[in-house]
Amino acid sequence: MKRVFGTVEAVFDILYLTSALALACILLFGANGNASRALAGIMALVLAGGDAFHLLPRVLAIRTGGEEKLRKALGTGKQIASVTMTLFYLLLWHVGVIVFSQKDISVRFYVIYILAGARVFLCLLPQNKWRDRYPPVKWGIIRNIPFLLQGLAVAGLYFSQRHALPGLSFIWLAILFSFAFYLPVVVWANKNPKIGMLMLPKTCCYLWILTMCLSL
Repeated sequence: MKRVFGTVEAVFDILYLTSALALACILLFGANGNASRALAGIMALVLAGGDAFHLLPRVLAIRTGGEEKLRKALGTGKQIASVTMTLFYLLLWHVGVIVFSQKDISVRFYVIYILAGARVFLCLLPQNKWRDRYPPVKWGIIRNIPFLLQGLAVAGLYFSQRHALPGLSFIWLAILFSFAFYLPVVVWANKNPKIGMLMLPKTCCYLWILTMCLSL
């Protein structure tokens, strides 16, 4: 059964990276001077590129059974993906600012950058022990506090403007779902590895967000 789940995860990861890259190309090549669409394309590239650092070693570990040999690559890849996910939400924020023509964003603008900076700083600290088989849960929680607040701020922007552009009306919901799937993994995956499977629907939420951006 473990082997079957591993195969499913590997296939899913490849399909996800391929889909995210394809959506990035569609957004970028179809921008035609549309700043928000071009930014969404860059956002998709950041997402796919960052996640590739973690998922490709993960796929290799599943197929070869050499997870311990790839521990360094897996840990470093997870750290990189954590940073690029922060950039993903920062770019998604700016897409919303452009699309909804938000002018009174001074305070929120600084807050979103402070949260992103705090998240990246925390991700870079050695206390995270990214390359350990079981990194400390405490630090997983600490570094995800500003990330959660950042995500909620972005979701709040899209929720407040959900009627402005029908194609983007559910981005706020996709963000909330992504965190609903992600947070249990942060807290309990070390004790019960099966909870890690929640990362699959969490990843689908990101593809949902990118798909909605095609309406730009």
